[in-house]
Amino acid sequence: MFQNFIIKQLNADAQENTPSAEQPVEENSTATTTAPVEAEASINETATAAEAKQVPDAEPAPVVEEVATEVASEPAKEEIPAQPESAHDDFDWSVDKRNVSSYSQEEKEKYDKVYEKTFIPLDDGELVNATVVGITNTDVVLNIGFKSDGLISLNEFRDLSNLKVGDEVEVMIVEKEDRNGHLNLSRKQARTTRAWERIVEVNKTGEIVTGLVTSKTKGGLIVDIFGMETFLPGSQIDVKPVTDYDQFVGKTMEFKVVKINETIKNAVVSHKALIESDMEAQRAEIISKLEKGQVLEGVVKNITDFGAFMDLGGLDGLLYITDISWGRISHPNEILSIDQKVNVVVLDFDDEKKRILGCIAG
Repeated sequence: MFQNFIIKQLNADAQENTPSAEQPVEENSTATTTAPVEAEASINETATAAEAKQVPDAEPAPVVEEVATEVASEPAKEEIPAQPESAHDDFDWSVDKRNVSSYSQEEKEKYDKVYEKTFIPLDDGELVNATVVGITNTDVVLNIGFKSDGLISLNEFRDLSNLKVGDEVEVMIVEKEDRNGHLNLSRKQARTTRAWERIVEVNKTGEIVTGLVTSKTKGGLIVDIFGMETFLPGSQIDVKPVTDYDQFVGKTMEFKVVKINETIKNAVVSHKALIESDMEAQRAEIISKLEKGQVLEGVVKNITDFGAFMDLGGLDGLLYITDISWGRISHPNEILSIDQKVNVVVLDFDDEKKRILGCIAG
């Protein structure tokens, strides 16, 4: 209702101010002339009011800055309370210079050489001496002068029953750093490498070596020579055929290296070669003293249809069937048997073939 009233009132005022058509033209011109003047006055009043409003808005800015400056500077004027004395206030900051020493160029070079000796150049596959620094239930801790110690299984030291801390052993550096950054050492590989070097050497010189028969395998025995496994064929065990290999397992015997393979690093040894060598020496001695008509003791090695073969202390002897007995026999086994000891008379001998032809004495 109030808004309608205003609208109506304004409309009524507009009707009162609007000139009627009946008024003369002069009144209209007067009204027309008066309207612009009133509008101009209204504009001037509006501008004056705007200027009056702008002035108060522009003037406070410097005042605000001054106040802010005064506020910011006020804390600086306040006095800071004195702090209690610290324990470091009386610290002598020149103390680090008290133990400083200067060295001459010669002394520096001397100490540099001593320091460089602590770094040992090592390569994978190298053989080095290691010191035992610790022994656990499963491993041996070894120091080779590297930045870290190495571990080797206690099983690789089975041949050293009295191993203790401080002992030196030769090991091989398998890897200076494996995937976990650990030093990888092996005594077994070190022993194998050294053993192979010695085996190659004794094969050239013909030296007799001692080995331990560790196990039986197909066709022969496994012999540990210098810490390396070698093969002993069954035919090289003895001059006589051997059927039971188990009787040699665990025994320490003498051998001769008869064959090596550089490619796969494998060696073949023989015990029979030593027996034959001994027999050869015995043959030479017997032949040198042998005379026709001499009586020797022999052992029957083999019996055939035409006679028996005798072992006469390293020499092979043949005893024909006609010389076995004064009477006639159809086969030697009627009188002789294997491993039987018989005294025979030397009828003839061959120096080159080192064979003896004989007959039964008496």
